[in-house]
Amino acid sequence: MRVITIVGARPQFIKASPVSRALRQQHTEILVHTGQHYDPDMSDVFFDELAIPRPDVNLGVGALSNLEQIAHMILALQPIALQEKPDYLLIYGDTNSTLAGALVGRALGIPVAHVEAGLRSYNRAMPEENNRVLTDHISSLLFCPTDVAQANLAREGITEGVRVVGDVMIDALLQNRARTSDRVLRETGVTAGEYFLATVHRPANTDAAEPLASIFAAFAALDCPVVLPAHPRLRKALERFAIALPANVIIIPPVGYLDMLSLSQAACVILTDSGGLQKEAYALGVPCVTMRTETEWVETVDAGWNRIVGADTGAISVGVAAALAARPAAHPDFYGDGHASERIIAALTGA
Repeated sequence: MRVITIVGARPQFIKASPVSRALRQQHTEILVHTGQHYDPDMSDVFFDELAIPRPDVNLGVGALSNLEQIAHMILALQPIALQEKPDYLLIYGDTNSTLAGALVGRALGIPVAHVEAGLRSYNRAMPEENNRVLTDHISSLLFCPTDVAQANLAREGITEGVRVVGDVMIDALLQNRARTSDRVLRETGVTAGEYFLATVHRPANTDAAEPLASIFAAFAALDCPVVLPAHPRLRKALERFAIALPANVIIIPPVGYLDMLSLSQAACVILTDSGGLQKEAYALGVPCVTMRTETEWVETVDAGWNRIVGADTGAISVGVAAALAARPAAHPDFYGDGHASERIIAALTGA
C-alpha cells in the first residue's frame, strides 16, 4: 500500500508520529510537509524529537493568508499526487493543509482518509471549523477519536467509512511520556505544581487589543507564575497593541513536544485557547481553563476537567479558582487506549 501523508502544523506532526511509525512497518509512506508552520521551533524540533522521518517533500508555503495558503498547497500537491499514485491520501485535523489535501484527493479520485474526523465546535467564524466540516464531507475514511465525533458525523448524514479508533495524540503521549524530564522547569525557574501553563494564539484572542489585554489582566491577577510559550502571532500582537507583560508572566520561546509535555503535566492549571492542549491536559489529569467560547472536546467539559470562559478577565479568574478548588473524582477514558494508530492501519488495509 502506498500512502501520501500531508502535514503542515505542530499538532499534525504529533498526530502523524505514531501513525507513520506503524504505517512504515509494512507499507510505503510519502511524507509531504506543506510548510504551514515553517519556523524551526514550530516544525523541525518535532521531527527530531518524535523520530518522524524527514519529509520527502517540503512545499515551503510559509506565511500567507488562509486562501493563499490553500491555493498554493493545492497547486503544489496536485503533481505530487499524480506522480506517486497513492492508494490513500492521509490527512490530519483541521488546518489549511488538511483541507488542501482533501480537495486534491477528491479532485483526482484518490481516496481521502481523515484522522480526527467528526470534531465540531459549531463556530463557523473559526477557519478550523470550516476546514474540518468540508474535509469530512469529501473523505472516504473518517477516523473518529470519540463516540461524540461519530455522532456529530451521523447528524450530518455521514455514516459510510466512519470508524471510532481512539485518539492518535494519546498514542503519542503514552509513547513519549516516559522520555520527559524536569529540565525545562529548571531552566524556566518554576517548581512543579506551583505555576500555571498558558498558550494564546487564536486570531480571536490576538487580532484585537481588547481580548488580549483582558487575558493578560487575568494572568496578572494570578498568585503564581504563568509560563507562556509564545507563538509568533502572540509576540507580534503584544507589540502591536503595546500590552505590558505582567511581572508574574514568564514568556519563553515555543518549545518542542517533550518540553511541552513536561510543562503540562507539572502545571497546577493549564490556560489555553488551543484545541489539542485541552485534550492533553485531560489525559494528564491537569485541570484546564479554555479561553474560548466553545470547544471541540466537549467530553472534557462534561467531566468537569475543563471550563470554557472566553477572554473576559473576571470569567478567567473565576474559572481558575474553580479549577483549583477541587479536581473531579471521576476521569473517564474518553480517548482510547493508545492503539488508535494500529486500528487506522488495519482499516486502510482492509484487515
